[in-house]
Amino acid sequence: MKQEILGVNFDNLTREEAARAGARLLEEDRFHYVVTPNPEFLLAAEKDPDFRRVLNSADLALPDGIGVVYSAKIMGRPLKARVPGIEFAEDMLACLDERGGRLFLLGARPGVAEKAGENILARYPNITLCGTQDGYFRDEETVLLKVAAARPDLLFVCLGAPKQEKWMARWGRHTGARLAIGLGGVLDVFAGNVERAPESWQKLGLEWAYRLKKEPQRAGRMARLPLVLVKAAGERFKK
Repeated sequence: MKQEILGVNFDNLTREEAARAGARLLEEDRFHYVVTPNPEFLLAAEKDPDFRRVLNSADLALPDGIGVVYSAKIMGRPLKARVPGIEFAEDMLACLDERGGRLFLLGARPGVAEKAGENILARYPNITLCGTQDGYFRDEETVLLKVAAARPDLLFVCLGAPKQEKWMARWGRHTGARLAIGLGGVLDVFAGNVERAPESWQKLGLEWAYRLKKEPQRAGRMARLPLVLVKAAGERFKK
């Protein structure tokens, strides 16, 4: 069941349910894409109708940010759980490892995807890393041809929002991939360049605070996020 939160439709799933849904998509012999919106996505989609359309056309939309979960609760449309993109990515890697599939990593700075791939293969040895490409490209069609030639089953698209979502919606079906996931900065985590918050912080919904502690330059972006809660309250009272 979908829940509409500030114009974006989310799948109301636990992590386990999302993993099962993703596994089914990965088994089908056609293209699917998954988005993982956080509060910044909601603010951007409000001003960008095309971005909102792309988000709402995804096969799965999973609430990555705790601000989305709080907004849903404020609006009287509670979601079962936050499903971080990196955890969904790990579940799909485990699924791909079981079937011995092919993985392509697209995005991040030069060299990051390669290092991420090395670390992924160390954990999931039955996966074939069929290609990598950094996110610093201008010619989208050339990159499309590179991905398509690699014949991936699973494609991680880590170009930042809304570029990654629009890229998947425009080019994804031409890649030959069964499943593409928009994952922002996840390759830096897999490469070991960025550390996730300790589990205790994650359980409290404070992963954003831990990241702000580690990267204080993000304060300007973080300061905008309470606006999502204000908008959610406004929608609740309006109705």
